[in-house]
Amino acid sequence: MISGASLLICFVVAQSTPLYEAEFIFPPNDKHNHGSSIVETAGGDLLTCWFHGSGERNSDDVMVQGARRRAGSKDWSEPFLMADTPDLPDCNPVLFIDPRGVLWLIWITVQDNQWGGSLLKYRTAANYTKDGPPEWDWQDVIHARPEKLEELYVPMVDNAKDVLAPLLAAVPDFAKEIDDARDAATNKLRRRLGWMTRLHPIMTSPNRMMLGLYSDVFNCSLAGFTEDWGKTWTFSQPILDPAPNLLGNIQPSFVQKKDGAIMAFMRDNGIPNYVRTATSSDNGVTWSKLGTLEIRNPGSSVECIALKNGHWILVCNDTTDGRHLLSVYVSEDEGTTWKLLRRLEEVEKGKGSFSYPSVIQAVDGSIHCTYSYSGNGITGSTIKHVRFMEQ
Repeated sequence: MISGASLLICFVVAQSTPLYEAEFIFPPNDKHNHGSSIVETAGGDLLTCWFHGSGERNSDDVMVQGARRRAGSKDWSEPFLMADTPDLPDCNPVLFIDPRGVLWLIWITVQDNQWGGSLLKYRTAANYTKDGPPEWDWQDVIHARPEKLEELYVPMVDNAKDVLAPLLAAVPDFAKEIDDARDAATNKLRRRLGWMTRLHPIMTSPNRMMLGLYSDVFNCSLAGFTEDWGKTWTFSQPILDPAPNLLGNIQPSFVQKKDGAIMAFMRDNGIPNYVRTATSSDNGVTWSKLGTLEIRNPGSSVECIALKNGHWILVCNDTTDGRHLLSVYVSEDEGTTWKLLRRLEEVEKGKGSFSYPSVIQAVDGSIHCTYSYSGNGITGSTIKHVRFMEQ
């Protein structure tokens, strides 16, 4: 076991001071540790995972690791193996516990060292409370079949090419990427490969799971649905906008409103540098045009969750450039307005990187967040865990 005393960064116990705890899940090491996900078990344990290796898609030693913290303990277990496809990178893991109490691990295996060649996979386990890794009892591939991708994407790209012609002429590499994406949209295999996970799914009914997906080839988001616990899957239309300056919305985090509408909060992979949004009024199948929050985004993942009291929590890098600032925002009106709740990390640009938050609310009402952590006085990288209350 890793000593909690050696890793504990800050633990405030005075009742007059808002709760805040933070620690590294494992000591920083010289590998790339990124893309974490966290869940709470029925017994109150915390289970988290991340990908670990010498790089990302170009490094064939990348695997998914995990760790557990028992209820009432301040110590995380030693990291253990959650998934490893030999000689291929395993990235972007997501953990989820469904209403039956079954644990899911959803992730990608990169076939050709390119994000567009990623294969979407999942594992489930009914027994995951013992020490060490879960006892996986099922594994399968999720075959993505986006609805109307070619029909919607090609006209959007053609419009963008016309409007952005001066920019494309000045930046040949960008023009080549757009041409490649257009070609990919007309190719059945390329339309179906490369869809990746990042954030927790949500349940839109007792048996309907909605999983956020995105593509670095098409620079847009998508939703996948299963109503039979993974036996079959259907998919939404892509979240797109014909406005050329709004190309690039990825890594969707879904939240359902009280009236049933679903909002997507997304990383900005384009020009505005603000958190992107879209809304669905038909249970996630089709989507509105894109909107933006008045919260900056430098091209980094965000996660939004609904709390038990109806408030929403959004964790993000609220900068125009860099991941040196990680903040928590709260909305009391289902995403219409936001106010800063607290800073989780804040250093000068270039002094540290804190990104890819994974957020849950525990049974006791506290908020748990894990995220990638490097710089700021440490050598290497690790995953940090923090716990705090809204108030």
